Amino acid sequence: MRILVRGAVASALAAVVLTGCGGGKESSGKPAASPTRASSKAPGTASGAPAAEGGDTVGAAGSACPLPVAFTTADKWRAKPVKLDGTALDALAKQGPFTMACEIDAKPAGNIGYLRAWTSTAAKGGTPRAALEAFVTADKNASKAAYTEIKAGSLPATEVVYETYSKLLDESKQEHALAVITPSGAVVLHLGGMDTEEHKEMLPAYELAKKSLRLNSQ
Repeated sequence: MRILVRGAVASALAAVVLTGCGGGKESSGKPAASPTRASSKAPGTASGAPAAEGGDTVGAAGSACPLPVAFTTADKWRAKPVKLDGTALDALAKQGPFTMACEIDAKPAGNIGYLRAWTSTAAKGGTPRAALEAFVTADKNASKAAYTEIKAGSLPATEVVYETYSKLLDESKQEHALAVITPSGAVVLHLGGMDTEEHKEMLPAYELAKKSLRLNSQ
């Protein structure tokens, strides 16, 4: 029954995915292939799952999505920039003071979900905690947020684990996000997923991005 529900939800989400903006909702079409992961476990991996194998570098000049930071994506995850087109759908790429700049699609690796990078120039000189709180509280469906001060790569960061309520699934699902402050403003990396099961399967990719995060000027 759960497989049927997940399939129906994936089809419904495909109908509302952003056009020309890369998608503000999780999209459909989960491939049959399983994600490729390394055999060793990464220390600190939130899920306890095997570490994700490294793929492309995102964020650096010449990459799919130039950003104030750079990080390594998991193998087979595919990045693409988010381009606003001046339509009402642009609202799906806004969350509080943040604008979605890049999304890294997990479907080629076998999962339904995205790791997304959001940027904001409004938080120059602010703190990672304040930036992340602004991002999370802008989602009216967010709850049970637990914040932690961490290092993302060598950068001071704040991380949050929280839940959002999905009307399509009629259940809450887990989310992870972290924020860092750069000379260009704040950057949030956010991992969603169609549901908590998908989310947990994708956590190694999020942990890889967190571990490899760095300023582009470095």
